[in-house]
Formats: sequence, C-alpha cells, structure tokens
Amino acid sequence: MPNYIGALDQGTTSTRFIVFDRAGRIISTAQKEHRQIYPRPGWVEHDSEEIWLRTQEVISEAMHQGSLGAKDLAAIGITNQRETAVLWDRKTGEPVANAIVWQDTRTDDHVREFSAAGGQDRYRGRTGLPLSTYFSALKIRWLLQNIPGLREKAEAGETLFGNVDSFLIWKLTGGTAGGIHVTDVSNASRTQLMNLATLEWDRGILADFEIPASMLPRIRSSSKIYGNAQLDSIKGVPISGILGDQQAALVGQACFKPGEAKNTYGTGCFLLLNTGEKPIPSKHGLLTTVAYKFGAQPVCYALEGSIAITGALVQWLRDNLKLIDKSSEIDALAGTVEDNGGVYFVPAFSGLYAPYWKSNARGVIAGLTRFANRGHIARAALEATAFQVREVVEAMESDSGIHLDVLRTDGGMVTNDLLMQFQADILNRPVVRPAVQETTALGAAYAAGLAVGFYEGTDELCSHWQVDRTWRPAMDSATRDALFRKWKKAVTRTFDWID
Repeated sequence: MPNYIGALDQGTTSTRFIVFDRAGRIISTAQKEHRQIYPRPGWVEHDSEEIWLRTQEVISEAMHQGSLGAKDLAAIGITNQRETAVLWDRKTGEPVANAIVWQDTRTDDHVREFSAAGGQDRYRGRTGLPLSTYFSALKIRWLLQNIPGLREKAEAGETLFGNVDSFLIWKLTGGTAGGIHVTDVSNASRTQLMNLATLEWDRGILADFEIPASMLPRIRSSSKIYGNAQLDSIKGVPISGILGDQQAALVGQACFKPGEAKNTYGTGCFLLLNTGEKPIPSKHGLLTTVAYKFGAQPVCYALEGSIAITGALVQWLRDNLKLIDKSSEIDALAGTVEDNGGVYFVPAFSGLYAPYWKSNARGVIAGLTRFANRGHIARAALEATAFQVREVVEAMESDSGIHLDVLRTDGGMVTNDLLMQFQADILNRPVVRPAVQETTALGAAYAAGLAVGFYEGTDELCSHWQVDRTWRPAMDSATRDALFRKWKKAVTRTFDWID
C-alpha cells in the first residue's frame, strides 16, 4: 500500500494540491491563484480553463517538491468551491462561457420570478434550500437563455454541466477521451436540483427551470472509486473522494457525530452542524444540506449557515480601497485602535445570506464620524465576520435545539488572533483551532482514503484530531450586548437597497 494520499482543493481564489501522510501531516503542497473576473456590478466569473491549467501546475509542483511518483499515492480526493456553475462542450471539452461563481447575483430577476409563483421557499421541502442567486440551478438557466444556440446543443446532449468538481474529474480522467462525468451527493445538494430524500435529480424542478437532464453528472457517494487519473504525474492513481469544500472541512474536523459542528473562515464563512441520518428543516434561515455519504453507508445530513463575504472583505480592502498591501496586514492595522470607534461594516456585496436571504441587500459602512480612521475600518471589517457568525450560531441552536459549547474553527482567517479573540468574546464561548488547519483538503483526503482502504474507518480519523489553540471569552456582557445591538441595527440599513 502506498504511504500517501493526495488532495486537490479547488477554491474560490486559488487551487492547491496537498499530499498527506496517514496521520494527516503535510508532506508537500503547491498553490496558485486564478483571476477574479467582474464584468458588471454583481457579476463574478472564473475562467474554467485557467482553473484547469492551475490544477495541472499545482499537482505537478507538489509531486516534484515531495520527490513523489504516482506509485506513492494510494488515492486522490477532490474538494471544491460549491455552486459555481461550469458548462462545457462534450466533444471539444471547451467551456461554453466563463464559470458563474457562487457569489454572482445576475440571476436576481429569476429568483423574483420563481418566488412570485410560490414563495422563496417553494423548493425548500425537496432541496433544503431557498430560492437564491447562490445556487447552481438558476445559473444554468441563465446561461441556457443568454448564450445563442446553447439550449439547442444542451437538448441534443452536446453540453455538460457540473460544479467545479465535475469539470475537473472529467478532465483528470481523460476529458474527451473517456472522461468520467460524476458528482457526489454533497455537491449535488448545492445545485437546488437534487431531492434530499431520494438523492436523485428532481425531474419536477428540472422541468420548472427548463434544464435538460442529459447535461447533469451522475450522483455518487462522497467516497468511492470513480476512475483513474490520466495526468502524467499521477497517471493511474484512483480518484476516490469528492466533497464540497464546507462538507470536506466538516470531515477534516472529524465531526462525525450528530451535534458536532465546525466553522470555516475563508472567502465566505460557513458553519455546518452534523444532524445525522435525518435532514432537519430550518425555520431560522439556515440550509438543510447533505454532509457526506461514505460508500454504501447511509447518507448524513447537516444544517448550514452560509455567509457570503468574510475573508473576501479583507481582499476588497486590499485590492479596491488599497487600505493594505497584503491581506496579512489587516490584523496589525486593526490593532492600532482599541475598539471599532462606533464603526460597523456590513459586507452585503452579494446580498445577505444566512439567516436573512435578502438578495437585494447591499453593503454599508455605518457609524462614521470624523474620529474614524483606517484602523477603525480595518477593525470593523474583522468584527463583521464575528458578528455574522454569531447570528448563524444563534439560528443553528434555535433550529437544532443543540447548544454549541465550543466552536471548532478552520480556514485562512483563523491565524488572525484579534479576530479569533473577538469571536470568542462576541459568542461568549471558547473558540478552538485544530493542529492541522488545512481541514478542507484533509477531508477530501480522508474520503478518498476510506474508499481504497487506506483508512479503516472514522474512529481512526477521529484519533488524528488535536487542538492547537483555544481562545476564551474575556468581554463583559454589557459591552457584548451593546456591540451586537448596534450590529443588528447596521444590518437593517442594507435591506432592500436594490429596488
């Protein structure tokens, strides 16, 4: 048996390939960013071919860095940005347009159209999701309606759809020369086209959205041998794990028992709670989604609180306002002031996700005075993440009846001490960072390893999880309540900005 597992982590801003040993330690890694394309206000696109190029590059670099050959890898798992829609030509393998990213809001009119005929929750009972610009289905519909001749090609079986996982697996397993067109249940549950009970594409919703079923990938388990890689540096290695990025982080954090939860701080912020083998409908603005399905075992579900803009706000301050030169400088700048100076930053750039689901909201900075400076803006940006997480935690506890005694965290922002301490303060509970912080890639590696017998089971995976650091609340209740009350007031100022 080879000694290592590979994980391809294709995220919103970059693509990474990481090789882990059996204990979850990183052996080698490579990462490359790709362009963020903004053709119009509210539109966010990626060049799928650029992502495929970056994928090939990072795999080659990580394998070279570790002096590894294909024979050294037992399997490869894939995790990916979810909801981002890719359509490509079955015969040529070329994308028919740029990928429409999960943050994109161009389908807002479609959301209003379908909501008017049955309410925003008309499909929630079957899919666990409200109508929103967030999910893949309406992105597919928009492309079919707006690219001349595409609908005819799709109905003739010449066009394929997938979230990024499906596109990359098709490419990695041969593309036009026999590529496998599949997805897993976790990614399928984010399209708004899969029935949560049957784990199959819902024919009624497909008909409503006018999406040909022939475009869609086959839905499979999250842990299964799908096919073998054809790329030279990993040729013949089984690809045997697929998980959407947030579900992968749940697995990487070893949250296998109902009631266990994790929160990932990345481009956006995503809190997932394992609810076991039965889906729990949300009454407080959360999503009911598939967590994972390992082989022939029963599917596990989760409640999810999705926040669109967290780490992306730091990037915006860097790239758009030039407030900082590097994202890592935000902590030091925010630390130049003792508090937010009365400034609140609500980053509703793509509308508000959980628990509000208001696609017509837009971002605001509230509470500005002549006293406010760069440091207050930076601090308000970091605090915005923690405030949004508290709102989601409260909604999750209301839906599930489970009190989260501790918050397990991961993602790029958990290295920010100021943010993590404020998160503990505003939540009034401990915040824990694991020893292995690349939990998204690790979760994909775990799923792949389970499929090929590299790991015996989830008990072995749980034994790998260890705490790196814990932040404990140190804020008095009066201050906490006053800050949160002002935050809630600022949030209301974003409502109904788009007529």
